[in-house]
Amino acid sequence: MDQTIAAVATPLGEGGIGIVRISGPKAVEIADKIFRAQRGQRLQDLKSYRLSYGQIVDPATTRQIDEALALVMRAPRSYTGEDVVELQCHGGIIAVRAVLNLALSSGARLAEPGEFTKRAFLNGRLDLSQAEAVIDIIQAPTTLGLEVAVDQLEGSLSRRIKDIQGRLYGIVVEVEASIDFPEEDLPEVELQKLEEAMLVSYEGLDNLLTTADDGRILREGLKTVIAGKPNVGKSSLLNKLLDENRALVTDVPGTTRDTIEEVINLRGVPLRLIDTAGIRESEDVVERLGIARSLDLLQQADLILHVLDSSVALTAEDHQILEKTKNQKRVILVNKVDLKPVWDLSALGDLGDNPILEISLVDQGQELVDQLAETILTHVGSGSILSSAGSRALVTRTRHKQALTNAKQSLERALATFRAGLPLDLIAVDLYEALEQLGEITGETVRENVLDQIFAQFCIGK
Repeated sequence: MDQTIAAVATPLGEGGIGIVRISGPKAVEIADKIFRAQRGQRLQDLKSYRLSYGQIVDPATTRQIDEALALVMRAPRSYTGEDVVELQCHGGIIAVRAVLNLALSSGARLAEPGEFTKRAFLNGRLDLSQAEAVIDIIQAPTTLGLEVAVDQLEGSLSRRIKDIQGRLYGIVVEVEASIDFPEEDLPEVELQKLEEAMLVSYEGLDNLLTTADDGRILREGLKTVIAGKPNVGKSSLLNKLLDENRALVTDVPGTTRDTIEEVINLRGVPLRLIDTAGIRESEDVVERLGIARSLDLLQQADLILHVLDSSVALTAEDHQILEKTKNQKRVILVNKVDLKPVWDLSALGDLGDNPILEISLVDQGQELVDQLAETILTHVGSGSILSSAGSRALVTRTRHKQALTNAKQSLERALATFRAGLPLDLIAVDLYEALEQLGEITGETVRENVLDQIFAQFCIGK
């Protein structure tokens, strides 16, 4: 933290502007070495959040490298909480790298991935969940995902976690008081209040956990596998949803031998569509490898679009897929209803609450896409978040979900201990464990190796 760091903060390539960001105790001093203001003033004398126009100059040769704007943001009111200078030059690869190299040769070191945001966290500008929201904003696959990430950056999740933490700390105070002063028994009403507070905290954790699946889908996308035997219309369905000829479509069974993956925006929910090789018995070595991959993907899918052909008799492969996916979320698509059917829906047996759509990929256009979108969003439970995602905290990361689950389990143990009439000091152990798990989310108790893993996901310069 006592070192000054620098990095390119804009994508490398041709563009209107390129930004080199410098942060740390010597940020202004280093920038002053390589920036010459048109009016002659030093950046050290520039007020915070003021721009100065001038030139980037190599101090060793006095040769001008580029013209630029310099923006000074002084601690603690900057992104990192440190002195920050941004040098905004022309957006060419060579020009930007030349400016960065001058900053590095003048006393800065190259920033590590995510180090600017890590310093913002360490300096108390953001808590850890807010810092993670920064990368979610950058990587948001849809507008709805962006709204959720921005809401988290504004503290929606942090506020919910801190409310629960505050309540648990209140319980700990009561419990510790009873331990420190055992001769002064707590009144029965106070014990009742302790149980009520634990129950409210438990309910808060449970409510947050119910958002985890939807939150993960908005952040990572709904892994949707298109499955079925060969030549039933899987690739045609992919092309229809993408509105382009992405997959090769022929009348020859087994044309698709490897997976094809694309992402579409389905009313704000990202769908990671995966077209798989048709599942059947095959002697072809390459096709068999594709089929094995298809079977693996079925087990990993959040949703399966199982395509069947109503114009030919059901086969062992059809029933094999139905059996393998019976415990997963799926939509059954009975294709080619424009042709004479040779079987009816009763032949599929009991499909539970799995929706069935009878479709024709030949005759239907946008109405099919709309119908399928409505079915998918309703079936996976994500349709309910479309209107409320921006107004409530969502758990979007597996790390957060695991910490909340652990905290909930600790609170369950505390409640069981309390109801068994055991000493209150035993309750305190589980309450402290719950608080530590919640601190993993906000960063209060997070381990250093976890921090390194989180910020390693960031790009250099953020």
